[in-house]
Amino acid sequence: MAQYKIGYFVGSLASGSINRVLANALIKLAPEELEFAEIPIKDLPLYSYDYDADFPPEGRALKEAIETADGILFVSPEYNRSIPGALKNAIDWGSRPWGTNSFARKPTGIIGASPGSIGTAVMQSSMRAVLSFLDAPQLNAPEAYVKYDPAVFGDDGEVKDESTAKFLRHYMDEYAAFVARVLAANAPGHIGDLEPDSAKLSR
Repeated sequence: MAQYKIGYFVGSLASGSINRVLANALIKLAPEELEFAEIPIKDLPLYSYDYDADFPPEGRALKEAIETADGILFVSPEYNRSIPGALKNAIDWGSRPWGTNSFARKPTGIIGASPGSIGTAVMQSSMRAVLSFLDAPQLNAPEAYVKYDPAVFGDDGEVKDESTAKFLRHYMDEYAAFVARVLAANAPGHIGDLEPDSAKLSR
């Protein structure tokens, strides 16, 4: 069975983040063809184009982690109805310097947990606009807005409610299938692969 390496971002820096708990659950429920590696963001300085001539080690490591992944999964809270600042900063690092956008053509998924009933819906809408600009294909359905209940999620990734586990398992199955479709469509020689070679090299 094909193996796909998925880099994942946890959008919160908090040690007790419920979205880290959700990420652990998703990894446990994911199909076997996916393997996961977290892309850390806490040590990144704030992005400035002053760094573009000589990226710091943290920025280079971030871009390498994105580029070596087959797909990218964002597991994030919603702050003030938008993307958390630390996560947006990491996305800005990954998209620069100009012409070296590491997110281009990477199949992405967005999911998040919140104690509130709308479960990160507005953050995800903001994220979709950003990823569209970055030419990163997105899994559009199923959407996953998780209302977090500490009685349902164990810190180790155990999901104690079967209906929740079934939904999250379905989400990860659909994401795995999406990754496979995008990578197949982007394979060299595919009829839809019309981008000039020079453009690919510029990335």
